[in-house]
Amino acid sequence: MKYYIIAGEPSGDLHASNLMKQLKVEDTDCEFRFWGGDLMEEVGGHLVRHYSHTAFMGIKSVLLNLGKIKANFKLCKSDLLYYNPDVLILVDYPGFNLRMAQFAKKKGIKVFYYISPKIWAWNTGRVKKIKAYVDKMFTILPFETKFYEEHGVPIDYVGNPVLDAIAQRNNKGEDANTFKLRNNLDTRPMVALLAGSRKQELHYVLPEMLKMIVEFPEYQFVIAGAPSFTGTDYKPFLQGKDVKIIYKQTYELLQQAQGALVTSGTATLEAALLDCPQIVCYKMGGGKNFYKFLKKFVLKVEHISLVNLILNKAGVKELIQDELNFTDLKQELNKLLKDQDYRIDIFNNYNELREIMGQPGTSSRAAKLMVKALR
Repeated sequence: MKYYIIAGEPSGDLHASNLMKQLKVEDTDCEFRFWGGDLMEEVGGHLVRHYSHTAFMGIKSVLLNLGKIKANFKLCKSDLLYYNPDVLILVDYPGFNLRMAQFAKKKGIKVFYYISPKIWAWNTGRVKKIKAYVDKMFTILPFETKFYEEHGVPIDYVGNPVLDAIAQRNNKGEDANTFKLRNNLDTRPMVALLAGSRKQELHYVLPEMLKMIVEFPEYQFVIAGAPSFTGTDYKPFLQGKDVKIIYKQTYELLQQAQGALVTSGTATLEAALLDCPQIVCYKMGGGKNFYKFLKKFVLKVEHISLVNLILNKAGVKELIQDELNFTDLKQELNKLLKDQDYRIDIFNNYNELREIMGQPGTSSRAAKLMVKALR
C-alpha cells in the first residue's frame, strides 16, 4: 500500500520514522512519500519537503512567511493528488495538517491522525474538524483518549511512542564517566539544558536557564542541541558562558545528568521516563498579563507539562512566564540538585507515571491497527 505522511517538527520526524519502520513489518509492499526530516528519510521513501522549511511558529513568524506557507499548501495538495495514496497519515502539526485533512477527505482519501494536536489544552472547537475530516485517531496519551471518546471521534489508544524511542536508545548501559570522556566533558556532575526547538524558545527561555551557570559552579551545564538548530543559532546566547552543546545524544545526556531544566513539550516526558529530575520552564512574549488572559480564557488545563497532565497533579515544578525568573529558578534548582527528600518525591512521581504509561510497543500497535483498518 501507499502511505503519504506529514510531520512538521523534530518530534514528529522521530515518531513518524518509528511508525514507518513498523508499517514495513506489517505491510511488506508499503511505499512512503512524506513531509518530515532526516529520520524518516533514513527509513526510506521520498522526502518531499524537510520540516526545516515548513515549521513557522508564532504569529510574527507566520505573517512574515505567508507566501512560503501558501506555497507549501499548494505543493502538498498537488503532490498528494499526484501520489494518490491509500491513506494520508498526519502527525501532530495541526495548523497545517488539519487543513490537509479537510482537503484529503474532500478528495476521497482516507485520513489517519497519529499523535493528536493539543486541542484539549486550547481551541477545543477543533474537535469538530477532526470528527468531520479524520477517519480514525490513534492517540498516545490516556487523558486525550477520554477527551475524544466524549466527542464521539473514532479512536484507538496505542500508548506513547516516547516509550519506544527510549527503549531503543543508544548507549543504554553507559555510565556517567564514559559519557563525559566520550564528549570531552570534565568530571563535575551535569545539569542538562533542553531549551526547545523553536527560535522563540531560545529567545525567551534559554537566557533564563543560562543565568544558573555561575550560581552552581560545582556543576557543568550541557545543552542538548535541538536537531533544528546549529551552533550559529545558539552562539548569540553563549558568549562568555561556561556551557557545552551536545547534539544527537539527548537521551544519553538525560540518563546521566543530575537534573535538567526543560522547556515544556515532549522533552518533559522524556526526562521523566529517563529518571532525570527536572524543572519545567516556559516563557513567551506578552508578559504576565498576557499569560493571565490565556489562563483565564484560552487554556483548558491546570498544568502545561505532559508529566503533570498525565499524573493529573504537580509531579514536577513548572515555572511559567514571570515565574521563570532568576530568584525562583535558582531556588528550585538548588532543591532539585541538593534536597534528597525532594528528589525522592520526584522519583516516586516518575514511577507512578510509568505505571500509567504502560509498556513500549506503541509504533507496532499503531502500525498493526492501521494496516488492519486499511485492509
